[in-house]
Amino acid sequence: MSNTDTSATPRVALVTGGSGGIGHAIVQRLTADGFAVAVHYAGNAQRAQDIVDEVVAGGGRAIAVGGDVADENAMAAAFDAVETELGGIDVVVNTAGIMILSPVASLDLADLDRMHRTNIRGSFVVSRLAANRLRGGGALINVSTSQTRLQHPTYAPYAASKAAVEALTLILARELRGKDITVNAIAPGPTATALFLEGKDQQTIDRLASLPPLERLGTPDDIAEVAAFLAGPARWINGQVIFPNGGIA
Repeated sequence: MSNTDTSATPRVALVTGGSGGIGHAIVQRLTADGFAVAVHYAGNAQRAQDIVDEVVAGGGRAIAVGGDVADENAMAAAFDAVETELGGIDVVVNTAGIMILSPVASLDLADLDRMHRTNIRGSFVVSRLAANRLRGGGALINVSTSQTRLQHPTYAPYAASKAAVEALTLILARELRGKDITVNAIAPGPTATALFLEGKDQQTIDRLASLPPLERLGTPDDIAEVAAFLAGPARWINGQVIFPNGGIA
């Protein structure tokens, strides 16, 4: 019997980038579903601890774990801490990533290297650990972007890094045959996080909000709903890229 059917102990999720806007919403949603949650951070330890305190105050169970997602030793230590303190790992939601926008012709290759280190190497590090550490009935959920389909100018470096995440996700799902572990990616459209809104004037925000037929930006809660579905009941969805973007593409 898989751990999905176990009621004696809560399932455990590790959310990388859990102190960010989408990561925070996913932590809240999984906590509401009864998960014990590890809130991962790269630089903002206090923000992660504040989220842990929020979960605990609401009656949930949570810990904070730190580390550079591209550093295999730091992330192995983070996985160790989750297993030691929460008893194991059933779900990994890998939201950690950075976005640097630039036309290809004027791209600073140092920015490209920095972004690809976090988004590509980081996703491989986390996915490799998840492939070896997740319990049966578990789920790995990586995060891509709808920009892999939209082809908007200045997004090429970022979209290229996320296209690599999609390829990793789809192939890993097939490599884990027989382990009862699902591997999927979420590819959000424009989502109203503080990071997304920073530096954009109202005209730009309104233009992006008008793109989907639903005529609004996504919210972190919209993305968290999809993550919760893939983390829990969606056992027959595997090796897929899901596009929560209101029909933009």
